[in-house]
Amino acid sequence: MRKNLLKLFVGLAAFLMIMSLTETNYAQRRGRAQGYSKQRVEQLLERLEERTDTFSNQFNKALDRSRLDGRKIEDRYTKVATVLENATDELRREFDFGDTRGETKQNARKVLNAATDVNRLLNKRNFGGQTETSWVRLRNELNLLARIYNLPAVGAGAYK
Repeated sequence: MRKNLLKLFVGLAAFLMIMSLTETNYAQRRGRAQGYSKQRVEQLLERLEERTDTFSNQFNKALDRSRLDGRKIEDRYTKVATVLENATDELRREFDFGDTRGETKQNARKVLNAATDVNRLLNKRNFGGQTETSWVRLRNELNLLARIYNLPAVGAGAYK
């Protein structure tokens, strides 16, 4: 009986220790995301704008070199990238205007929604190494944006 009681106690202690570590880890991650200063968010938005422009240029060049060049589908793909570029510009403009993260959360959601559309395109077709590399860098920054605004990452089912 003592052995069973001891096993139960050890098992319960291990379970509680694991649960407390999980909660601590969650609180630390959440705290880091919410702890970004306005200056750090501005720096992220600047990088996002630059990387979006770079990606858009490389994406358009890849489309021009592809079999899609001159077809209606090329225009649709270009429009998807342009929507992302415009949404990123708008978010930065609104944030620079003095708005807080709470006031620009909808703008951030628009950026991530547009990025999810681009992500779907890139998952359907291969656009070449430079375009793919540029997208991976941009997507990493976009996912940081999502964490800062407490939104789902690019490609999540929460976006249309």
